[in-house]
Amino acid sequence: METSTFHRVFKAFQYRDFRLMWIGACTSSIGTWMQIVAQGWLIYQLSHSQRLLGLNEFLAGLPIFLFTLVGGVVADRMERRKILLMSQYIQMASAGILTVLAATGVVQVWHILCLSFVSGLAQAFGGPAYSALIPTLVERDDMPNAIALNSIQFNLAVTVGPALAGITLAKLGETWCFGLNAISFLAPIISLSMISARFLPPPTTETMFRSLAQGIKFIWHHGAMLGLIVLAFLMTFLAMPLRTYFPVFVQDIFHRGPETYGNLLSLMGVGTICGSLGIAALGNFKNKGRFSLLGLVCLGAGIAAFSLSKFLPASYAVLVLVGASMMAVFATVTSLVQLIITNEMRGRVMSVYNFAFRGGMPMGNLATSWLVPKYTAPMVLGVNGFLLIFVALYFLLGQRRVAAL
Repeated sequence: METSTFHRVFKAFQYRDFRLMWIGACTSSIGTWMQIVAQGWLIYQLSHSQRLLGLNEFLAGLPIFLFTLVGGVVADRMERRKILLMSQYIQMASAGILTVLAATGVVQVWHILCLSFVSGLAQAFGGPAYSALIPTLVERDDMPNAIALNSIQFNLAVTVGPALAGITLAKLGETWCFGLNAISFLAPIISLSMISARFLPPPTTETMFRSLAQGIKFIWHHGAMLGLIVLAFLMTFLAMPLRTYFPVFVQDIFHRGPETYGNLLSLMGVGTICGSLGIAALGNFKNKGRFSLLGLVCLGAGIAAFSLSKFLPASYAVLVLVGASMMAVFATVTSLVQLIITNEMRGRVMSVYNFAFRGGMPMGNLATSWLVPKYTAPMVLGVNGFLLIFVALYFLLGQRRVAAL
């Protein structure tokens, strides 16, 4: 029985190419999260500005918001593996430059902001290619499991990366976090060079604009798809600022140091891993739409509870719930989108989905960066949590196309 459960949860690992991509992406994500933690901490140490924390996240996500639609068209016109390789090289160079700046003691906030933008630009093209490539590495029936396991690798990194960053920050400093991230990009580069899967798009004379218009038309004619994309945007717009303002809670409310900052991110990551494992075990289950909306209610309640808490152990516990709920919603909504679209349209449709999902992050962080100095981080994030509950109830009781999936 235990063997059967284990096989069901990790079924997508039977595919060699998927295993290679998973290992490479997980290693790189651990390095990326070490840098994210170190960047946030360094910015706050250099400037003591809550607004600059939000601005850094905004600049990291802005290129994704601006260029991911173009990236989706490119992903349907070129071999996706080559696009991903170029993205990894650019991000590695960006992390390497930041390492040198920090090691020589000349790093300034504007350096970090500019390099965050460059990395975001690389992700704007790499993201749609990666989202389109992963489902093609497994059979259709195993696609929800692959998406859930892919979420696990990201969130395993969210657990391990911040924990390592907290230790590294305390013992060795920010430079080591940045340098280890630069090295970590070797893992996906090696994995991409080893996989056998290839996407060979048919030649086309269509303009980029017309190809993109076809993807948008596909979405428009699937009403539930439009609802899923709106839901993805609102979820990240309202939920993701919580992670951005962890340094504020750590220093101004809990009066702790970088290890506590790493603990907050790690415990949230523990929750996301639990949520991902649960979704992976369920497989291609029914009523995904209703399940995702109930998860969104739990997510909103968890964010509101964290914003009100001044007791660190209680905040730790709530973040596990937040992480689990966030991953349940993300993995389920992504599975629904991937199951609806065809491979020929996958890059374009996933670019629109990523545009909404990833675009909500910088927009939410920008809005929050203006509101927090006026109304405090706990108040703004608490309101965000209650708004998430309202959004979920609207899709459950009002616009029911998503709930019916």
